[in-house]
Amino acid sequence: MIILASKSPRRAELLKQVCVRFRTEPAEIDEGVLSGEAAPDYVRRIAIAKARAVQRAFSDQVVLGADTAVVLDRSILGKPRSRAEGIRMLGTLAGRMHEVLTGVAVLAHDRCHYRLSRSRVGLRSISAREMAAYWATGEPCDKAGGYAVQGFAALFIEHIEGSYSGIMGLPLFETMQLLNAVGVRSDWDV
Repeated sequence: MIILASKSPRRAELLKQVCVRFRTEPAEIDEGVLSGEAAPDYVRRIAIAKARAVQRAFSDQVVLGADTAVVLDRSILGKPRSRAEGIRMLGTLAGRMHEVLTGVAVLAHDRCHYRLSRSRVGLRSISAREMAAYWATGEPCDKAGGYAVQGFAALFIEHIEGSYSGIMGLPLFETMQLLNAVGVRSDWDV
């Protein structure tokens, strides 16, 4: 049994998919980007900070933290704070390739293990009507970059290079490598 330092239903769904036993304990941390902070450094810092915040209360447990950033032209696109920002964000991504970085940190036995997943996503051109309709679904409100690869936004995605689960918020290949390294196995492992 591990602790997932997240309130993300997508991360929980992904861990269930690979039969890892866990419970969730959301981490309350400041997720603001530091001045001049590069995206890979940002997701690393936040993933580790989430895991550490939860591990303080559960020091004898294996704790998993993760963070995802959508990056366009070296700028980190966070979660949209308003309809206008969400539509502007999607419009900026439309017709272009961007990067999705997900950092995964596992804290166990007084050690931190970390992996970074890099993926590229290409969105087709999206009309103003489609962007407004997509925002109205409520789906983009709490998603980095203002879209969810596993949801309605799949209609806009022309191309993916990398980890689909990483784009969702928890790269399963890297996550299982980290968990296996600290002795955590999936229930279906032989």
